[in-house]
Amino acid sequence: MSNQTIGLEGQLYEYLLSVSLQETELLKQLRQETASHPMSQMQIAPEQGQFMALLVKLIGAKKCLEVGVFTGYSSLAVALALPENGQLIACDVSEEYTNIAHKYWQKAGVNDKIKLHIAPALETLDRLISEGETNSFDFAFIDADKSNYEHYYERCLQLVRSGGLIVIDNVLWSGQVADPNIQDNRTNKIRQFNEKLHQDERVFISLIPIGDGLTLALKL
Repeated sequence: MSNQTIGLEGQLYEYLLSVSLQETELLKQLRQETASHPMSQMQIAPEQGQFMALLVKLIGAKKCLEVGVFTGYSSLAVALALPENGQLIACDVSEEYTNIAHKYWQKAGVNDKIKLHIAPALETLDRLISEGETNSFDFAFIDADKSNYEHYYERCLQLVRSGGLIVIDNVLWSGQVADPNIQDNRTNKIRQFNEKLHQDERVFISLIPIGDGLTLALKL
């Protein structure tokens, strides 16, 4: 028994995956291909992708938003969880990375559900706001450059409906946020962002120690 969250390493982590992971073959292939990528550390954990898919199903999401695509694992997990008429607006700046994503989206038959915007995400988010898309999204996932987390969050808060969910990745930052001796810009940005959300009365939050730390923010 434990009255605090236990660590998941080695044998226990492998056990967790063995009794809970229901990864499709294409998700597995994409994860394995990404593992050999020079930036493979940007890939979310498979249990996190499955958790996000569960959240999408739980809230009955039909319209989703993603800030930061990389090779498309999270996009694919979310798109597979959406109904046939669901839509995911995905934002990224790299055609190189998202070309890998496109390949798997097509193989999985979800390409028509995903609308990819290759441009700085703030430009895409601001355009969606100007086009009257506020309060129309059910779910948003933020996993891009940490220096802009607060800006992405504020835009997503406008775009997501009341009762919708904003999910933010990397909020534990490999544990560096808890070490006062680490004072680099990205770590400090995440610390500031976490503190802001803790005090934000516009949302109800829970920080989940899955992957690299995932904050769930329910818009009130």
